[in-house]
Amino acid sequence: MPLFALLLFAVLAVGFVALNWPAIVAVSDLSFGFFHFQAPLGLILLGVAVIEAALFLVYIVWLQGGVLLEARRNSRALADARALAEQAEASRFSELKHQLSASLAEQADAQQQGFARLAEKIDESANGVAASVGELEDRLFRGAPGDTARGG
Repeated sequence: MPLFALLLFAVLAVGFVALNWPAIVAVSDLSFGFFHFQAPLGLILLGVAVIEAALFLVYIVWLQGGVLLEARRNSRALADARALAEQAEASRFSELKHQLSASLAEQADAQQQGFARLAEKIDESANGVAASVGELEDRLFRGAPGDTARGG
């Protein structure tokens, strides 16, 4: 309910009480069953209504305070959960970084070993080719032992 409506209602209630004040303070006979007395009935009922409104106001303030405390508690729990989740995420990222670094280091070692094996194979092949070329040169320059029998 907007504040304007509440203020309008309060002003109308005060105006009604002011216009009907003589009827509110008029004395009448009241009975509580086992005793009787004279008092202004309207004033008693107005007092009861004011006390009831005050009690409802206190109750509303009490409920609202409870809701605010619960919201604050939930907010703290949410902040704690968020911090824990961020910490877990950071931990996962650092673990992933460590695993990736280890994997890259293993791959680099394997690559270096592969390059070394490849260099050995190339050297062996080069030595084999050089030996074959040397043998062919020897055959060309000296002549093959079977060449004299065939050529001559």
